[in-house]
Amino acid sequence: MRRSTVSLVPLIFLALLFALSVASAFSEATADKSAQLAPTRKAPRNEALEKYDNPPARPRKIETSPRKVSQFGIFTSYQVNVDASGNNIIGDAANECAISVDPTDGNKMTIAWRQFNDVTSNFRQGGWGYTTDGGITWTFPGVLQDNVFRSDPVTQSDEVGNFFYLSLRSDQNQSFFCDDLWGSTNGGQSWVERSPDQGAGGGDKQWLTIDKTGGPGHGFQYQADDGVNCSGFGVEFQRSTDGGATWQAPIVVPQGPVYGTLDVDTNGNLFIGGEGNTFYCVRSSNAQIGGQTPTFDQVTSVSLGGDLGFGGINPGGLDGMLFLAVDRSGGPTNNNIYMLASVVPPGRSTTDVMFARSTDGGLTFSTPQKINDDPVNSSKWHWFGTFAVAPNGRLDAVWHDSRNAANNTDSQLFYSWSTDGGVTWAPNVAVSNPFNPFEGYPNQSKIGDYITIVSDNTGGNVAYSATFNFNPNNGQHEEDVYCVRVSPTGVPSPTPTPTPTPSATVTPTPTATPTVTPTPTVTPRPTPTPRTIPTPRARPTPRPRP
Repeated sequence: MRRSTVSLVPLIFLALLFALSVASAFSEATADKSAQLAPTRKAPRNEALEKYDNPPARPRKIETSPRKVSQFGIFTSYQVNVDASGNNIIGDAANECAISVDPTDGNKMTIAWRQFNDVTSNFRQGGWGYTTDGGITWTFPGVLQDNVFRSDPVTQSDEVGNFFYLSLRSDQNQSFFCDDLWGSTNGGQSWVERSPDQGAGGGDKQWLTIDKTGGPGHGFQYQADDGVNCSGFGVEFQRSTDGGATWQAPIVVPQGPVYGTLDVDTNGNLFIGGEGNTFYCVRSSNAQIGGQTPTFDQVTSVSLGGDLGFGGINPGGLDGMLFLAVDRSGGPTNNNIYMLASVVPPGRSTTDVMFARSTDGGLTFSTPQKINDDPVNSSKWHWFGTFAVAPNGRLDAVWHDSRNAANNTDSQLFYSWSTDGGVTWAPNVAVSNPFNPFEGYPNQSKIGDYITIVSDNTGGNVAYSATFNFNPNNGQHEEDVYCVRVSPTGVPSPTPTPTPTPSATVTPTPTATPTVTPTPTVTPRPTPTPRTIPTPRARPTPRPRP
């Protein structure tokens, strides 16, 4: 017996080695398969990314489960798209989340998203939620308009805490792609349509910004789209001088930059970022003058070390968009212009988060920098990159990242920051649990096209979609919207200190190289006690939930 046992040990050992080698080979094969579920191609132009493919789903019994609170180290992600009782809605989906924060009270935030009432249909509506306790608890009152096809949500807040929601609208025949603007004066608890249906012009995919300076354009609203729009005449820009009630005739943007955001410097100059045959930063100096037709007087090509991608880890959507933001801190980096995007480098099919800055008003931009600090790996994804500039000039960047995944596709939200105008960046920090981005599709193979962040002087509030909740009915995880607070200090408190609106004094654009500024000291604050949200207006009685 003893001799027999000893003789079996080498065989068992060899069998284990074989099993491990097979498992390893299977894991690698699975990783390769996961990373190549869809080919990656350059982001399309002149193509509607929003399509009316399905009518609303049939009525169904609404089931719920406890809302998801996902803890990862000191970071807590709170589910946003919950029902009136604060529970997760089983069988729905939500993505493309756009966050805004009241600058006079950081406890008040709103997040808008594409709401799919049933994953059996990709019919989507304009969903939103609001919080009054810094993101610990959320209320989801419903959608902007029941059974109206809406997509591409964008939110903004002005300097006194009014919220705005720009929403793409279309019909079953897709006979138009037009935007409507909605406003809220009560922290996003309710919305009133500022412009009539289709009255805001615009199109797919639109972005919005507001002039918050003290110049002649104070309060003006600006939007740009990707060329599939109300009028059908190329990539267009539009302006509203009356708070979004009416919009002036669209103007074609030089070089046609698409999938990019807008911002305004302290001198009232408007900058539009996006991708044409390369990336561009386009300036209008007179958009702030209400009596003049806006013109574009500066067009700068910008290298970000690659192109925007479509497909791959997000099979039916973009792998990220271009985000442009301006520093209005009044400090040494004032009026710096920053551009960041997840791009596909030459020879690759996966993405890196790349960044460039201008210190001379957009005339020139720096050599692109890679923000994700893991070694270059053609199998890893760093996607949906976005960022914000804090009132004190700090930069906060977040993105989805698969560096820790054996299959190369399971992703975590990652974070980095810079206090010297983007010259150097802090070591990357994972702030969420990993999730499978391929589950929970609402009959549409993507988890949206972007995520967003808004920063204050001590940290940033992030809105992102992830698949933490499990749906036992179909054996898959679900796409839901989450809010998490990130901070250079790692303080997990979700409640920011209200930041006073910075002075609107016009400051000349600096041309000197930015100097390194120390990380601001954070004053400790007591952790807020979650409070009960008043009962919101009732959600629609279960009816055909698309």
